[in-house]
Amino acid sequence: MGPRDKREDDGDFESPFVTPMLSIKNLHATVADKPILNGLTLEVPAGEVHAIMGPNGAGKSTLSYVLTGRQGYEVTGGTATLDGEDIFALEPAERAAKGMFLSFQYPLEIPGVPALTFIRTALNAQRKARGEDEISAPQFLKLAREKAAALKIDFDMLKRALNVGFSGGEKKRMEIFQMAMLSPCFLILDETDSGLDIDALRIVSEGVNAMRSPDRAMLVITHYQRLLDYIKPDRVHVLSAGRIVASGGPELALELEAEGYDKYAQVAA
Repeated sequence: MGPRDKREDDGDFESPFVTPMLSIKNLHATVADKPILNGLTLEVPAGEVHAIMGPNGAGKSTLSYVLTGRQGYEVTGGTATLDGEDIFALEPAERAAKGMFLSFQYPLEIPGVPALTFIRTALNAQRKARGEDEISAPQFLKLAREKAAALKIDFDMLKRALNVGFSGGEKKRMEIFQMAMLSPCFLILDETDSGLDIDALRIVSEGVNAMRSPDRAMLVITHYQRLLDYIKPDRVHVLSAGRIVASGGPELALELEAEGYDKYAQVAA
């Protein structure tokens, strides 16, 4: 994955990645020695948005944590590559520098660390890992103001400690703001719609949709069809008992909303 030319003159810069693709083959993983993923196979091509739906306990969040390298989640078999590179050979920070981003279902609060400071530190750490120069303060502030305005985030909120005292909707908008600032090539959205009212869901979804591009891919993890009314997936996959048991177009999400997961639980069994 090689960097593309960046437009430093006007304060903008683009994702340094080309043709990202996630490829997972026969993935097995455990949590506290309990098998959770049981032979999961999935491919998400560049330029596409794929949704994963499934019942509680199916392994949806486990998949996101395994891919991003959370401690306590052990890979016991199978492979996963991002644009042909072995993800599991990389530390979590290295995976982030390669362009992988996880939007948490429950974003963490970090008392004493202003949001802008946190994001600029993360951005410069990733740029350093890729051998790029740090982003200048004026360039960073210009970009931050543009992205905040698009997400209807009060810029003063970015001066507060990260997520401390934020509402659920504000926390989710902050996650999407971080995503827009870091410009990753592969996005994992873990139940981003959790706890959002309709207005916040629309704003967050608009921010996600603005990130769609031919050289970026997304994996959207959700329980409900309503998020997919705003973020239109190219493919929908059903995860049950730790593996993908069905795949289809957006109409599959409507079927799941109407009929539930019972028949797919039987397939997994």
